[in-house]
Amino acid sequence: MKHLILVRHAKSDWGNPELDDIDRPLNERGKKDAPAMARRLLDKKIKIDAFITSPAKRARKTATVFASAYKKDADEIILRDELYMAGSTAFKDVVATSDDSLKSIAIFSHNPGITDYANQLTETRIDNIPTCGVFCVKADCSSWKDFATAKKEFGFFDYPKAGSKD
Repeated sequence: MKHLILVRHAKSDWGNPELDDIDRPLNERGKKDAPAMARRLLDKKIKIDAFITSPAKRARKTATVFASAYKKDADEIILRDELYMAGSTAFKDVVATSDDSLKSIAIFSHNPGITDYANQLTETRIDNIPTCGVFCVKADCSSWKDFATAKKEFGFFDYPKAGSKD
């Protein structure tokens, strides 16, 4: 059994129009939401063996916060350039080439690709993975290369404002 956790980066800061998109940091809400969502995953007893992220600053920082909550060092985070503004094919490739010794991986990336990919995995459909949203799928396979064709089951979908009155 393999577990895939898709995480959209936390809310980014648009305050400096001079910054390239890839260099945008997290804003204050993002800095609050990322540790809160990491704690919610820990509370659900979700294990994560590897943290794989887009090279964008906002995605890397979100991954770093989650990794820290899981007592992992930032240097253990795997950067994959193809996850920056990725389409479904890039997600499929990253998953398929993951190390089979890993039972659970978390991928940190961007919309619209992350939502599009999530919607291809099971019968569960969502309109949008909001910033710092988490979508989890379980697959009946022992190798990540078989993930795409394996029988999958929706695990859960959570996001910062789920259940809040905001």
